[in-house]
Amino acid sequence: MTFRSCPDGHGVHPTSSIIVLSSEDAERWEQVYRFSIPKRDTRDPHFLIFRDRIFVYTGTWYCGDRSPASDAELDLNRHLGYAVWSEDGWRWHGPQMLEGTYGHYVWRAAAYGGKAYLCGRRKHQFAEGEAVLESVMLESEDGLIWRKAALFREREGDETAFLFEPDGTVLAVVRRHRLRVVELCRAKPPYHVWERKELGPYTGGPMLARWGDRYVFGGKRWPEGKTMLCWLVNDTLYPFIQLPSGGDNSYPGFVALSPTRALVSYYSSHECDDKGRRITAIYLAELEVM
Repeated sequence: MTFRSCPDGHGVHPTSSIIVLSSEDAERWEQVYRFSIPKRDTRDPHFLIFRDRIFVYTGTWYCGDRSPASDAELDLNRHLGYAVWSEDGWRWHGPQMLEGTYGHYVWRAAAYGGKAYLCGRRKHQFAEGEAVLESVMLESEDGLIWRKAALFREREGDETAFLFEPDGTVLAVVRRHRLRVVELCRAKPPYHVWERKELGPYTGGPMLARWGDRYVFGGKRWPEGKTMLCWLVNDTLYPFIQLPSGGDNSYPGFVALSPTRALVSYYSSHECDDKGRRITAIYLAELEVM
C-alpha cells in the first residue's frame, strides 16, 4: 500500500512524503519505505508491476523551500514525475526523476507488451499562464525514461486510468472536471484513433481494474460524494457498493485475491478523532461476491 502523508495538510507543501507499507495478512502493516523530494510536493502515488519490479510513481509540484501562498504560484510546466522501485518489496531504490515527464502531471500507469504506459497531463505546447490542458499517453521500455506514444485528449486533460485487453486494446476512464462527467475511451494499437463515450456522473480519482471476468470501476461519485465501486458492463456503469466515506475521499486501489475476493483501499475524512476534529485516514475493505 502507498499513500501521501503531509503534516501541513492536503495542499502543496515541501514537507510531504510518500509512504510504502507492506502486509502479509492485510491486518498488520509495516512501513518498508518513505521518501520525499527536496523543494517539491509529492502526491498521488501509484503502483506498477513491470519487468520483475514493483514501481511507485509520484507526480511532484515545485514549491521551493516554502509552501506556496496560493495556487497562482504553482506552474504545471515545472511539474515532474519521480519513481522508486524494488525487486522484492523490501529493499527499495530511488527516488529517481522520470526522464521525459517535465511539465507533465503524471498519474496511473499500466503495462502491456513489454512497455509501460503512463498518463501525463500537460499544457498544450507548454504554454505560459492559462492554457489548454491535454492528456498524453507516455510509454517506456524501462519504467524510468518516457516518451510520447499518443495524444488521447486534446482538451480538458485530466486524471486517467488505463487497462489493457489481451489483444492490446486499451480502455481508459477519464475524469472530466469541467463537464462533471466521467468518460470511457478505447483505442487499438498504435493508439492514434480513440472512441469515446460518457459513462455518467463525475468521478474523482477514477480506478479501473479487472476482477476475474468482470471490470470494476471506482472513485468518488457525484452527487453522493462517496467512494463507490461499479461494474462496467457493455460500456455502462452499474454501482454495486458505496464504501463508508465522506468529505475529502476517493483514490481507490484494488487487488484481486481470487475471482470472488478482493481488497480495496481508499482514503476518506468522514470520521473524527476523540476531540471531535475531522481526520483523514486510509481504509481497507474486503469484498466478496457470491
